[in-house]
Amino acid sequence: MVLDAISSPPFADVLSQTIEGIIEVVHTSRYVLIENKSFAQLSSYLDRLIPLLKELNQKDARDSEALKILIEVLNRETKLAQELITECSEKNKFYLLMNCRLIAKRMQNITREIGQALCCIPLASLDISSGIEAEITQLVNSMHAAEFRAAVVEEKILERIELGIQERNVDRSYANNLLVSIAEAIGISTEQAVLKKEFEEFKKEIENERLRKDHAEAMQMEQIIALLERADAASTREDKEKKYFTIRKSLASHPFEPLEAFCCPITKEVMKDPVETPSGHTFERSAIEKWLAEKNFCPLTSTPLDTSMLRPNKTLRQSIEEWRDRNTMITIASMKSRLSSEEEGEVLDCLQELKDLCEKREIHREWVVLEDHIPMLVKLLSAKSREIISRSLLVLHILAKDSDECKESIVKVDNAMESIVRSLGRRIGVGKLAVGLLLELAKSESIRDCIGEVQGCIFYLVNLTRSDDNQASRDARDVLKNLSFSDDNVIQMVKANYFKYLLQRLSSGSDYVKMRMAATLGEMEFTDHNKSSLFEEGVLDSLLNLVSHGNLEMKMVAVKAILNLSSLTKNGQEMIRQGAVRPLLDILYCHTSQRNLCELVAETIVHLALSTVRQDSSEMELSLLESNKDIRQLFSLINLTWPAVQQRLLQAFYTICQSPSATAVQELLNECCAVQILVQLCELDNHEVRVNVVKLLCCLIEKCNEATITEHVGQKTVQTLLRIIEDSENEEEVASALGIIANLPMSTLVSDWLLEGDGLRIMLRFLRSKKPNGPCKDQLIENAVGALCHFTVPANRMSQQKAAEADVIPLLVQLLESGTSLTKRRAAISLSQLSESSSDLCRPIPKHRMFWCFSALPEAGCPVHRGICAVRTSFCLLEAGAVGHLVKVLGEPDPGACEASLDALLTLVEGDRLQGGSKVLDEERAIPSMIKLLGSSSPRLQEKILTSLEKIFQVLEIKQKYGPSVQMSLVDLTQRGSTQIRPLAARILAQLNVLHELPSYF
Repeated sequence: MVLDAISSPPFADVLSQTIEGIIEVVHTSRYVLIENKSFAQLSSYLDRLIPLLKELNQKDARDSEALKILIEVLNRETKLAQELITECSEKNKFYLLMNCRLIAKRMQNITREIGQALCCIPLASLDISSGIEAEITQLVNSMHAAEFRAAVVEEKILERIELGIQERNVDRSYANNLLVSIAEAIGISTEQAVLKKEFEEFKKEIENERLRKDHAEAMQMEQIIALLERADAASTREDKEKKYFTIRKSLASHPFEPLEAFCCPITKEVMKDPVETPSGHTFERSAIEKWLAEKNFCPLTSTPLDTSMLRPNKTLRQSIEEWRDRNTMITIASMKSRLSSEEEGEVLDCLQELKDLCEKREIHREWVVLEDHIPMLVKLLSAKSREIISRSLLVLHILAKDSDECKESIVKVDNAMESIVRSLGRRIGVGKLAVGLLLELAKSESIRDCIGEVQGCIFYLVNLTRSDDNQASRDARDVLKNLSFSDDNVIQMVKANYFKYLLQRLSSGSDYVKMRMAATLGEMEFTDHNKSSLFEEGVLDSLLNLVSHGNLEMKMVAVKAILNLSSLTKNGQEMIRQGAVRPLLDILYCHTSQRNLCELVAETIVHLALSTVRQDSSEMELSLLESNKDIRQLFSLINLTWPAVQQRLLQAFYTICQSPSATAVQELLNECCAVQILVQLCELDNHEVRVNVVKLLCCLIEKCNEATITEHVGQKTVQTLLRIIEDSENEEEVASALGIIANLPMSTLVSDWLLEGDGLRIMLRFLRSKKPNGPCKDQLIENAVGALCHFTVPANRMSQQKAAEADVIPLLVQLLESGTSLTKRRAAISLSQLSESSSDLCRPIPKHRMFWCFSALPEAGCPVHRGICAVRTSFCLLEAGAVGHLVKVLGEPDPGACEASLDALLTLVEGDRLQGGSKVLDEERAIPSMIKLLGSSSPRLQEKILTSLEKIFQVLEIKQKYGPSVQMSLVDLTQRGSTQIRPLAARILAQLNVLHELPSYF
């Protein structure tokens, strides 16, 4: 177009409009997403052009024909650029990406057209600066050399599309990956709905192109559509079914025979990769290559031929593939009846064939799904044949790997999940296949929810994690990992003894999740092995953090969990080592108003106390309460809290008093008036609390000094204890009450209190009538016999007499034979105390006067007491038949029992009873037993034996009889005995004339 000076607007106005058009292009190009780098490149050239045009507009250049042409070119190309921008902003993004090369080419053409127009400007005739002239020259050179190409990502996508079309790649995974790559390249979501919408718009765009008569482009795009339609997001199941059944219904019921052209002339088999020779003959590539490796001519024409002359016969290959596909469709369709066969061999063969087809190509798997074989495969999981189940699982696994759609098709079948889970519990070969299938299904988020809900699923999976088959074990762990998204599933795992994900949530979950996991730990009944495993995996740190949490409900569930786990001794000890006691004590001290929380804490402290009782001697000694302050402070709460907490704290202190630190704790409690407090609490009506009060008081009384006991334990307390012994059904309480009485100071006052309270009757009735057989049987008898000692105190002759009249002595003798060591010891003490009174109570033998020959024979006197003795009146050990039983007790391994028995026997040789008593001891074989005790580990007992022997050996015949047998023991004691023992042994050796006199060395 030639500008007319008369009709056209002024040149400056035209140039200004052109500049505005260029500025508009520069501005709008910034918002184009497709080929944005190319648009940015074009925009930069146009942007550099603007200041040059403005410079020319200021010059008087209206008569320059070249400038007029430049304006025309700029207006035309600017318009084209604007149209391209509009297309790239409005058209379907898929379509634009497929045309990215063309878009880049159009931008290159625009750039070079403008550059060519700039080149024609007569710069020399214009009055412009050398700088502007140089800038124009540089810009022209750049625009001439400019090359626009599609982005690297876009080029790769187009290459993959071309390759897929060329190789007829119909795999769904290939199409899926391609579709995702396209979505990422054009900047849209990869969600199925978004992709589907964009793809449908792309197809409409292609249809519009067809209507515009652009058939070549439309055909190319049709090929692209055919490739991308294989993607899951690109077509619905209905679309696939419609397409598949349209083809399948047109086919026969039996496979087609291959055409002769499909077969290789060399192998006579259907070709897979047909290649054509220059003479037009086609062969299987591998066959002809093998032929040409030995010969250099065509097998059919004998003309010269080499491998470089071979060309792929794509048309024939496509025909063969279509023939194969049709036959495969027919084969797959015919399998339903074979899978339903009653013949196991037929079903197995069909499953193997189906497996091979599914493994071969992705499209085959799609056809299997479309033919609705999945329900039949699921049904076969209930077959009796393990091999049928295994092959069915294999085929289902292959199908499940194909797509989420296939996974959902499997799960939708009635009882599918139950059948798969049931297979988990079969033999390892089947279980391994089942867990592999579940692992594949669990990759779908929508399916995970239902997997964990199937009864027994998580249980079987946890069992498989312990399988010897590494693959099955690994798959089971992976399935559990996939299922761990759900708190409910994690709790089910815990119930199946799998704690990994609970521990993760307990340490890093939200407060709500942590609370729920801790609550689970508190509510479940774990085996000792599980409790140990939880600790080994580090549960305690997380729980202690929750105990310190500000939320009371969080503290509650955490303490309950610790309580549950602390019942295992090893765990309790570990809790003490890791400092769990301090936060628990702080709760008791600071949250006294929180009854339920304090009860849980107190019960936990009982468990921890128990763990200190069962310590391994090889380890460092553990103490529950580290400081005296804690002991005092915790004990002070017994008077200030609820009965349930009182009960637990009393249990804790009782348990501590059985631990290695018992002595120190007992002493401290006695110092802080614990006995006084416990004596008062014995009057409580709450039976559960009172039981523990009595048990702890019994423990403390054993180590308490006599003054403290006398100060706080009076007649009222004794009466309360007697009432407990008579009325309580709790054996532990009765045993402890008896133990308290047994450990009271031996005094006439206590004896009188017991007599006044009818204590003798209660003790005897208890021993004779109740005949305890429970776990406290021995303790009950031991303490009852210990309590009887109060009735045999020598200073209270009246109580002794009442005891004898009540036939206590025969009972004591019986207990020497059948009781425990402690029972024998206490029985011996009572007999010893009674025997001390025998000399005073022995009745003198009456003297005969006149006419003695007419008198009755005189009564035989007691050889020890030299008078008339009786069990009930003089408490004589000989009359009671106790001496032999006491001698037997000397053989007990317990030094205390031996000592008590010895004390009782020695009452027979006191004072003027030495001669007769020694003879009795000799007759009852007591002296050899005494000599044997010289080897005892108890220095106290050794010393008492030596003192006794020294006295007894004053009787000549005894010394002569037993002196030789004791010499070696005495010599040994003079060499290895203690400083107290050696001189005693030496004195007896001197008494036996082994030494002439006691050397000063001793």
